[in-house]
Amino acid sequence: MPDVKVSHLNKQFGGNVVLDDIDFTIRDGEFFTLLGPSGCGKSTTLNCIAGLEQPSGGTIAVGDTTFVDTASKLFVPPEGRNLGMVFQSYALWPHKTIAANLAMPLQIRKVGKTEQRRLIDDALDKVGLLHLRERYPHQLSGGQQQRVALARALVYSPSVLLLDEPLSNLDAKLREQARAWLKRLQEDLGITTVYVTHDQDEALALSDRIAVMAGGHMLQIGTPQEIYETPATAEVAAFVGRCNFLKATVTETTRDGAVLKLESDSQALSVTTARPLSAGETVTVAVRPERLSILTTRDKAAPGTNVIGAEVLTTSYLGSRFEYDLKVGDLVVQVVSDRGGLAGAVNLAVEPDACLVYTNAVELSEDAQALLTVTV
Repeated sequence: MPDVKVSHLNKQFGGNVVLDDIDFTIRDGEFFTLLGPSGCGKSTTLNCIAGLEQPSGGTIAVGDTTFVDTASKLFVPPEGRNLGMVFQSYALWPHKTIAANLAMPLQIRKVGKTEQRRLIDDALDKVGLLHLRERYPHQLSGGQQQRVALARALVYSPSVLLLDEPLSNLDAKLREQARAWLKRLQEDLGITTVYVTHDQDEALALSDRIAVMAGGHMLQIGTPQEIYETPATAEVAAFVGRCNFLKATVTETTRDGAVLKLESDSQALSVTTARPLSAGETVTVAVRPERLSILTTRDKAAPGTNVIGAEVLTTSYLGSRFEYDLKVGDLVVQVVSDRGGLAGAVNLAVEPDACLVYTNAVELSEDAQALLTVTV
């Protein structure tokens, strides 16, 4: 399977810039996800690769074949790209059997009937639905319809598979099962896959690499672990997983980080960071809820751990964990813990290397500002 290379991709609708200088390369056989909030440009990027949108600028190539080069006015239409696509709506013909739905792209390519049957049966067998080939879409569950749409995209052996939120119509339990099945299928086939979603859990579970987008820009590209544990910006930290955001001022710098004073209640916080900081500088500290520990007044923190005074406001029991809202100064901080029954005045413990530090020079989109408002 080939690489996919997108260079300096731009797209405008009238005076509205939807994509602004997008660059990325998807490796052969990779599961690559475009992740971001609604309106960030991820589906437009996918549609440009598919040929459903014509870019305003840039190039798109799959392997050695260039599909788009705006400088030379090259634009290969969708039917000339041999790419498989699954839409959010599945787009199945309701009056045709499952086999007949899969036959449509083969008929367009003038494949003989004997070969059609072989390819259809092979595609349906890959998704575990060969025994339902003569049924109609309305006779299938949502999960089965999703598999039919995927089989139709695979039936003509596309060079790249494009998936536009294909699991969003499924309920939560079925979606979890479907993504595990989809990941196994993609690994078995070894097909280069571009996946679009706004669901961060889906992206983390499925992807080899993730590209986080906002406002038509590419904010960070990395493995799921890199995106979650070392987000490049506060905006990425806000969108991928939950985070507590604390305003602070640098009081002194150290060999491996800095000492900060929290704006909310003037408590001190030591952080480990490679970011260059200066005394007096205002920063934002992001901490994942699971990286915070709640200590009673009788508990002792490990040496070198930050200890911050707090008060428990609410407790939620979620089976495998407890979720707490705690008051720190004038802020509400979220904590995930395996300890129940905590109440009243407590301490929060956090390791210096669990604190992600961002300078206020980082501009946040309206989407990220809204997320920060919800999570602090």
